[in-house]
Amino acid sequence: MSGTPDLTTTASPRREAGGTEHSALSHGLKQRHLSMIALGGVIGAGLFVGSGAGIAAAGPSIVLAYAASGLLVMLVMRMLGEMSAAHPASGSFSVHAERAIGPWAGFTAGWIFWVLLCVAVAVEALGAATIMAGWLPGTPQWLWVAVFMAAFTGSNLLAVRNFGEYEFWFAALKVAAIVLFIVLGLVAVLGLLPGTPSPGLDNLTGQGGFLPNGTEGLVVGLLASVFAYGGLETVTIAAAESRDPVRGVARAVRTAMWRIAVFYVGSIAVIVTLIPWDDESVLAGPYAAVLDHIGVPAAAEVMNVVVLVALLSAMNANIYGASRMAYSLVARGEGPAFLGRVSGGVPRRTVFASAAFGFFAVLLSFWWPDTVFAWLLNMVGAAVLVVWGFIAVSQLITRRRLEREAPERLVVRMWLFPALTWLSLAGVAAVLLLMLREGDTRTQLAFTAGLTLALSAAGLVRQRRAAARAAETAREG
Repeated sequence: MSGTPDLTTTASPRREAGGTEHSALSHGLKQRHLSMIALGGVIGAGLFVGSGAGIAAAGPSIVLAYAASGLLVMLVMRMLGEMSAAHPASGSFSVHAERAIGPWAGFTAGWIFWVLLCVAVAVEALGAATIMAGWLPGTPQWLWVAVFMAAFTGSNLLAVRNFGEYEFWFAALKVAAIVLFIVLGLVAVLGLLPGTPSPGLDNLTGQGGFLPNGTEGLVVGLLASVFAYGGLETVTIAAAESRDPVRGVARAVRTAMWRIAVFYVGSIAVIVTLIPWDDESVLAGPYAAVLDHIGVPAAAEVMNVVVLVALLSAMNANIYGASRMAYSLVARGEGPAFLGRVSGGVPRRTVFASAAFGFFAVLLSFWWPDTVFAWLLNMVGAAVLVVWGFIAVSQLITRRRLEREAPERLVVRMWLFPALTWLSLAGVAAVLLLMLREGDTRTQLAFTAGLTLALSAAGLVRQRRAAARAAETAREG
């Protein structure tokens, strides 16, 4: 494949002016890979697994919660897309934060995201293992975790096109499943499905009305929906390894709006229209409940297959994203230098390091599920909001700089700048404040704040030491 280094060569990254890495990575991702990664990245396991709790809390108004959080995500993706199209980099928002705010910001945003992805790999491996153990009783969960971790670590150690192919087919299956679900649901809502009478507006207005639990329930649903939007950042990381990263990022960002509207808001609207929000089966699994309601045979098992695909896709994408983020940080002098070696266009040492951390987190879930593993989960509970905050601040600074110095790089532009950027920052702040209202999310916020402060302090110390070394070198020169 053109653009891919010979597999017998090795290279180490070096720092370039401006704070980005000189990439020794290959460019083996095709446009079809990026397009499907962008599509499938929207359909995360959180949509299938976590939406039931949001519906149980907010009732039919969960549609508003998903629409509001989806709007925030769209704005964040637009800002990220603007910067990534102007400066494609495997470190994505970490590189943009370093350029705009300073090395400490790139260090903090990058490493907190790395920890988030590695912990997510552990959670997804455990979820996939639970499904497999249910299908094959008597097989231990740890065995399935080991199988999945080995498989996706192995695939990520090979050329990046292997990651692209895996994600292409995983995403295709997820997209097909969600589109089929929405089509069947709409047919049922319209009363055109044999044996399933149209519910009309009964489920939207009955059982306590559209807001059965008031604004409090809506707030809980909003918090549940915000964290369901996982995986969207991967496409801007992957774009750096494509043949045309600017075009890839631009296309992915420009289609983000309809993807979020259709896949998330559309499917949730179908669920709360077809079946009562307070039905016990909704909490257990809203998508399976709908399929069972419209007469799909073995609905629960069908959804288990879809959820398994979503979990495996997320594992693969998160090992990839974590390894590239770690590589970018190392390349910019923000991590252990021994991890920076690249072989065959793949940063194999950061792949191993990321998978090893994820597997260690799995072991923690077996050894200390209620203490150490719970602390780890809490530390990354609000990490995505920290990342979104860095993206918004970085875009405010970067946009001004680009308009002055290189306006031709503004291939993707943030809408109504700077008003919507400030609105995005306000949205992130509002979600953080809402997290203070609930006991569980308040604990997550406290742990994430502790991790963020620790990383920021470490980043500032490193930045000052680097500045002192540079000044000393300048004096000696």
